[in-house]
Amino acid sequence: MNTIEEIDVNQLLRLRESGQSHDLIDIRMPGEVMQGLIPGARHIAMKHLPAAMEELRQSDRVILYCRSGSRSAHACAALMAQGLDNVFNLRGGILAWAQSGQPLAEN
Repeated sequence: MNTIEEIDVNQLLRLRESGQSHDLIDIRMPGEVMQGLIPGARHIAMKHLPAAMEELRQSDRVILYCRSGSRSAHACAALMAQGLDNVFNLRGGILAWAQSGQPLAEN
């Protein structure tokens, strides 16, 4: 099995500033997303990721996040097992994003 590639908040910020194509996916439960999400992210609950596989395959880069990075790491592994090779985990999840002083958007 391949190693899950991770990016941290600073790498995500640089990626966004550079304008490189990517999809930022919040995989948390709907109740968690109501507390806010990373601006520009879209919500696809973890259990709905398999239904989005074909769409995700079209992306140059898929970055998943959850609350702390644990569930999204598992989701990355599951997507990689299905042949998706352009998937990254946001290390520390939305907690790391908020702790670095970055804003949250309302859902």
